Amino acid sequence: MEKIIVGIADLAVAHNPAVLVTIGLGSCVGISFIDPVAKVGALAHIVLPSIEQARNGGDPLKYADSGIEKAVSMMIERGCSQRRIKCKIAGGASMFSFGETMNIGEKNVEAVRQKLDELDIQILASDTGGNHGRTLEFYLENGIMIVKSAFKGIKEI
Repeated sequence: MEKIIVGIADLAVAHNPAVLVTIGLGSCVGISFIDPVAKVGALAHIVLPSIEQARNGGDPLKYADSGIEKAVSMMIERGCSQRRIKCKIAGGASMFSFGETMNIGEKNVEAVRQKLDELDIQILASDTGGNHGRTLEFYLENGIMIVKSAFKGIKEI
C-alpha cells in the first residue's frame, strides 16, 4: 500500500488504497478527511489558526482556515461531495509553557473546529491537547487514524 508523507504546512489528497502520514505534530493539528463513497481522503498538517491574522498572507496550507478550505476543494475536484466528507483531528499540544496567552495548540484546535463547523463537516473523533507530540497514519481503506506518541503509546481513532 502506498504511503504518502505529508510535511509541515502540507496537504495530500489520495484515492484508496493509500496511507497518509504526518510526523511530529506538536502544537500543529493534523486533519484527516474521508468521503467513503468516492473513496478519496486527505490529510492536512496545519501550523497556525488563521491566514487573515498573518501579516503577509503566506502559504494557505499553513493555516487552519485556508488549509481546510483547500483540502475540501481538492477533494470536490476529485469527485467528492462536501456533505459526505467526515474528518478526524489530532494534535494541538501545548509544547511549551509561556502562560495562557501563548497556547497556540489550543488556538489551532479551536480554529480547526470552527472552520469545520462552518463548512458543516462532522468530526468523527479527535485526540487533541496535552503536552506531547504525535505522529499520524491515516488509512483510506477504512478511515482509521493511528495516533502515535512517544509518551502516550499508540491509539486508534
